[in-house]
Amino acid sequence: MTRSCYQDVLPAIAMVAVECSIVVVSILFKAAAAKGLSYYVFIAYTCTLATLVLLPLALFLISKTGLPPFKFSLISRLFLLALIGLVSQLCAYKGLKLGSPTLSSAISNLIPAFTFILAVFFRMEKVELRSSSSRAKIIGTIGSISGASVVVLYKGPKVFYTSQWSSSSTLLQQPLGSPQSNWVAGGLLVVVTNVLSSFWYIIQCQIMKVYPQEIVVSFISSLFLIVISVPICILAEPNLSSWRLTPSIVAASILYTGIFAIAFTAIVHTWGVRVKGPVYVSMFKPLSIVIAAFMGAIFLGDDLHLGSVIGALIISAGLYAVLWGKANEERRTDNDDSGLNSSGLLTDSKVPLL
Repeated sequence: MTRSCYQDVLPAIAMVAVECSIVVVSILFKAAAAKGLSYYVFIAYTCTLATLVLLPLALFLISKTGLPPFKFSLISRLFLLALIGLVSQLCAYKGLKLGSPTLSSAISNLIPAFTFILAVFFRMEKVELRSSSSRAKIIGTIGSISGASVVVLYKGPKVFYTSQWSSSSTLLQQPLGSPQSNWVAGGLLVVVTNVLSSFWYIIQCQIMKVYPQEIVVSFISSLFLIVISVPICILAEPNLSSWRLTPSIVAASILYTGIFAIAFTAIVHTWGVRVKGPVYVSMFKPLSIVIAAFMGAIFLGDDLHLGSVIGALIISAGLYAVLWGKANEERRTDNDDSGLNSSGLLTDSKVPLL
């Protein structure tokens, strides 16, 4: 019973909690940005805070395993990881400021599709057109990109209204999903964020082959991120008054993101991949659309539009097609390996009898 809980129930609860925390970050930042928080200030504070949280964990692991090999190939990849992370965050928070948490969550489901394309390009993934698994992954990738295009280019009529709610039920006095939001520009910036995130996964995979210590790698890349981002953010936001965290929602968004969300997400995703595998972890990504839609309506007064609903359905269908193809391919590979191992065991067992 304990094993079943650890293998099945606990990972599912943890993955749902991660998706909730990611959406909460989007909502808190959107609310804080409406109060005047600059995304340059937000990035500088949260990166510093997250690095401080990861510091004791990294030091503990280094004391057990020793220092990582300081080779140029490893250090350069870690630096590139931090640089991509910075540009990705700048695009993500600017896109969130122009769009909405629901838009951001819907388009974020493109990450598996983009990652698949890059993995094929870098020969980390094989494509065989005669294989049903490969065809499912290709069709799912095209479907996900098409669904994201619908979300960005077609806003559509409102299908869920929140204007009748009292202002006391929202974090802000006016809805953040208002018509003046630049929907298309925000969506395109989120798409750029997803492409950069896919590159981030590819580089991360290469780093893991050289130094498979997730927390230490996260800490070192966060340290590089501070070195790159803090001077840029200070130059981009020279007004000292912008760095004072006066409204409570601004301080809450920074503290939650830096201390809880970033560290929690990294640890749970790493643990989930080890216990259940990457396919299982990525299967929970479509939940962020539903979570963002309802949280945005409840806390921000966002109206849900038809384009988001249609696009989210198409993206989810495409995503699950990619996941099915990947899972089917891994299952076939495992069966082939088990068959080889079985024949190998039979051969070995016969050797002493000869």
